[in-house]
Amino acid sequence: MDGGNSKTTFEACCNFIRAFSTCMHDYLYVYDLTGDAYYIAEPAVSRFRLPGCLFQNVVATLATFVYPEDEAMLNSDLELLLSGEKDEHNLEYRWLGRDGSPIWINCKGRLITSENGHTLMIGCINEIGNLAKADNISGLLGESSLREYIQQLLPATDDALFLRIGIDDFKLINERHGTEYGNFVLREVAGCIVNCLSPSQSAYRIVSDEFMVADVSGAGYYEMNKLYHNIRSAVDSVVAREKYKSIYTISGGLLSLKDLDCSLPNSVDEIMKLSEFALTEAKNRGKNQMYFFRPDDYDLFLRTRYVRSCLRQALANDFKGFELYYQPIVRSDNGGLFAAETLLRFHSPSGENIFPMEFIPILEESGLIIPVGKWIIRNSLSMCKRFREQYPGFMVSINLSYIQLLKSPMFEDITESLKDVDLPPSCLIVELTESGHLEDSIAVQNVWRKLREIGVHIALDDFGTGYSNLINIGNLKPNIVKIDRSFTLKALNYEYEHELLIHIIKMVHSIGLNLVVEGIETDDELQRITALNPDYIQGYYYSKPCPESEFSEKYLK
Repeated sequence: MDGGNSKTTFEACCNFIRAFSTCMHDYLYVYDLTGDAYYIAEPAVSRFRLPGCLFQNVVATLATFVYPEDEAMLNSDLELLLSGEKDEHNLEYRWLGRDGSPIWINCKGRLITSENGHTLMIGCINEIGNLAKADNISGLLGESSLREYIQQLLPATDDALFLRIGIDDFKLINERHGTEYGNFVLREVAGCIVNCLSPSQSAYRIVSDEFMVADVSGAGYYEMNKLYHNIRSAVDSVVAREKYKSIYTISGGLLSLKDLDCSLPNSVDEIMKLSEFALTEAKNRGKNQMYFFRPDDYDLFLRTRYVRSCLRQALANDFKGFELYYQPIVRSDNGGLFAAETLLRFHSPSGENIFPMEFIPILEESGLIIPVGKWIIRNSLSMCKRFREQYPGFMVSINLSYIQLLKSPMFEDITESLKDVDLPPSCLIVELTESGHLEDSIAVQNVWRKLREIGVHIALDDFGTGYSNLINIGNLKPNIVKIDRSFTLKALNYEYEHELLIHIIKMVHSIGLNLVVEGIETDDELQRITALNPDYIQGYYYSKPCPESEFSEKYLK
């Protein structure tokens, strides 16, 4: 560096950076160590939490956008540069993005000192955590290039289509045959995609085993569905050509720009997010098929995610929002209280009453049914304990799902709760939904058998519908059979089902079991069903499910 005006030299470097900043993806910079000034290419300002292109008091200002954990490492390197102990800078660390998230960078620079001792460091910053611009394995451009393409596309059209393609169970290919063969599969699938494209379509490899096809031809669902099937057929041919060394399929999720608001500043992220949802839906629906994005499905997905979040929050706050309701089961001969069925209710933090048909499947799918089920058992038995002081033979009935029996120590949970509450097993009735699943698991059958052996009463729920049929009476050996409301209505309205119910009741009694008829709502229904001689009645005629306080008001006071 010559011995000219140092300020002029620094400004010349700044002008040079300005001239070239739009021609590259990295960020050129110049750091005037003597004058304590720093200039960086303008695109960096929109990417990182910088105060501007030009700033002074450099070390202190750096502390405002360098990731806190990396600050000491950077300062140590800067001290060596400022003291003249080294003349090159090459460091990998993190800057804070505009949204505050850490972004990995590699910062390189070289010190240049003039004859009069004025020192500048000129260098370049590049992001090392970026998605690749291109992919050498598939030979396609990468996600970063796709994002740039979409960004250029959005102002000009709202009629583009995006087909996101994923290789089904790709992880298994790598596990069985190694990553080298997995890379071969990626290249072949990429080739199948490219060979099926029209001139108005382009393909990208975006992440792992996923690709994106962008179409700007104005094609509709029919044309894109045909494209997907052409690609799928080509992939099938590759599998056959390789003599079925590895059998794999592809799924596709199709998204139209017409389904989203492209005027939003984060439209590119929205496209990537919704296309990922569409592909996931295709896989969830059985794989080896294409799913066309529908806003209603996505709204349902968001709703499910919201309810799941509310449920997790409730568990974290000592089950706040959950409440147990009770519905009486009465003796058909005199209307006396026999037992109460426990039913779970849930209110979101905002106070919304979320119905069981919505939140219980989410509890089961997420596994949250296990801690919630344990909470239900403990609180139901505590309620039973209070009622038995006035009704010595009173029983409480709880519903168990197949998931609880399969994935939690249900037998131990029940016996421990009975011991803690100081109640005999005979006070408890367990009702199993989806009883057909018992045939699938010896472990579940063992739990069921042990519950019967200690004296817990077993109820076959929803008899007359779904899994609950005659064969399960033999397999499960229940104490109680419950006739479902839907079957009860048919028996009240149709002669065939009425005669069938008569024979079911006689059959159940002949083998020493008790029978509950559910769903009785009117006096006429009660009289007609009572005439058939069931053991117990349950339904709105006596009471809707209600909180314990209301239940106590009816039966204790």
